[in-house]
Order: sequence, then C-alpha cells, then structure tokens
Amino acid sequence: MDENIKELSQQSQRYREKLDHVLDEVKKVIVGQEDVLHKLMISLISDGHVLLEGVPGLAKTLMVDTLSKTLNSSFCRIQFTPDLLPADITGTKIYDHQKSSFHTEKGPVFHNFILADEINRAPPKVQSALLEAMQEKQVSIHGETHKIKKPFLVLATQNPIETEGTYKLPEAQVDRFTMKLLIGYPQKEEEKTIIQRNTQGREIKIKKTLSAEEIIRIQGFNQRIYADEKIEDYVAEIVDATRHPGDYGLELEGLIEYGASPRASIWLILTGKAHALLNGRGYVTPEDIKAVAHDVLRHRIILTYEAEAEEKTSDEIIETVLSQIKAP
Repeated sequence: MDENIKELSQQSQRYREKLDHVLDEVKKVIVGQEDVLHKLMISLISDGHVLLEGVPGLAKTLMVDTLSKTLNSSFCRIQFTPDLLPADITGTKIYDHQKSSFHTEKGPVFHNFILADEINRAPPKVQSALLEAMQEKQVSIHGETHKIKKPFLVLATQNPIETEGTYKLPEAQVDRFTMKLLIGYPQKEEEKTIIQRNTQGREIKIKKTLSAEEIIRIQGFNQRIYADEKIEDYVAEIVDATRHPGDYGLELEGLIEYGASPRASIWLILTGKAHALLNGRGYVTPEDIKAVAHDVLRHRIILTYEAEAEEKTSDEIIETVLSQIKAP
C-alpha cells in the first residue's frame, strides 16, 4: 500500500505542475482572489459545478472566462434574464421545410464550460433546465436524450445584494453545485494593480495549457487518490453532526432546519482528494477535508428562522462542527 501511495504522490506532483501553469496564466489577468482560484481548480479536478457569489464588479465573469481560455475546450456564456426559456439553454427541434423533417438544434449547454451569468435572474423553469445536464451529463430534447461530452463544468454567478427581479434557486439545484464560493473585495494594493492593468491599454495574452483529454485524465486520476477509512469516518461524522448536532454535544439545537445531504459526503471526499493533488500528495489528510469543508457545506445547511434572527451564518455553524469533531 505504501508503495502505491508513493506512486500516486509522484503522479500528483506531475499533475500539480501542469495545473500550476494553468493558475499562472489565469493570474496574468486576475489580481488576488488566490483562494477562489484555488477552489475553482479543485472543482475542475473533482468534476464538480461551482456557484460564485459576490457583489457586482469583482471579476466573477472575467475569472471564469480567463480559466476557460487556458484550457483547450469549448466555452459559452449564458446571460440569465427573466425572459429566458428552457429551450434557449438545452436546444430544440426545428422543422426543415426542404427535407420535410425535424432536426435537433443543440443549445449552449453542449459546450465544455458553461458560465451561467446571474443565474438567479431567470425563472425556476429555466434554472431547472440545467438540472438534468448538471447531474446526469445529458439533455432530453423532445423525447431524445443527448449525452454531453466531458469535461463539463457549470460555473454560475449570482449577486447576493439584489432581490428585485430575481428568483431564489431551488434547493434541488443548489445541492447540485459542488462548491459555493464567496468572492470578497480586493486589498488596497491589489486594487492599485487592477487599475494599472485596466487603464493603460495593455493587451494580456493567455496561453492554452491543458487539453480536454488531459483534464479528463486528471479527473480520472483524482478518483484514485487514497482516502483512508478513518478519513471516510471523519467525513461521515462531520455530515452527520449537521443533521444530529445533539449526538455530538454541539449546542446547535434549533439553529439547523436541514443538515447536509449525502452529496456533501461524496464531494467532501472528492474535493479533499483534489486538494491533496494540488499539494502533490497521493493521499488525503484531515487538513484537506477542513480546507474544502466550508465551500462544500455552506449551501447545503439550511438554517432555521431562529438562526437567521440571531444573525447566525452557515459558515459559523460549520466552524463549530469542525472545531468539535475530532480529526483522526
């Protein structure tokens, strides 16, 4: 087993070098936001979707667009608006008068990278059009099922400060996002660099550093990274503590309406493996799980009205759980 872990670690280091090149290219355009960029790479490696939340002007769209440019894959940006229809995303059948037959016109969801910009501006019917694609990696158009080619990654953005003209994402849809990343304001020095890069007419060229085939290989390798049974027990306890906090001596009674779903357990392991890979290791440690726990769990824990009245956040709940559950 030790020899196998050594081989996994060596391969992880080789892949980490390639992924570091991707990050270097992205950083030519994006200033700061190191943690968010790191978590975007983790989602890419673990083959999961991302929900980006932040106030306008924090380069959410630019971040995703730049990442797609470093990868030799197809990219499409969908601007979600109140008048958008499900067929605008999935596609539809069109009648060809010359051939007297219908043919399928595939929608933008058939690209490798989808940027769902301001996803909460479209009605629930449109948001739900992404459900099958995100979970099953396939789309049904008028009774016909079409597979989506890998890699397939949905990166959705939403603005947390506006409620007028927006539609809250259904919990079923939110749960399909591997991570929910919160983007904050840049530091003062970073702000200065942003000004210089965007006001002096400089053209920044981005190199394509990874192919679609390489991404798929890395995603496959990520599944092979070793997670000990003790790590699995640790993850199971963290998730169970969000459902039955009293069993673990946590004073969270009356604060959690619904705990995390089984998807949380799966993604904690997979993103923990990806975090290990980015650190050049072929095995998962408790620190890997802790590093991704907030991003994987924050949108899966539903708080009670009492918790909201006390201005408690899901991040505070997660921090309490992590501080009380003993790591192996």
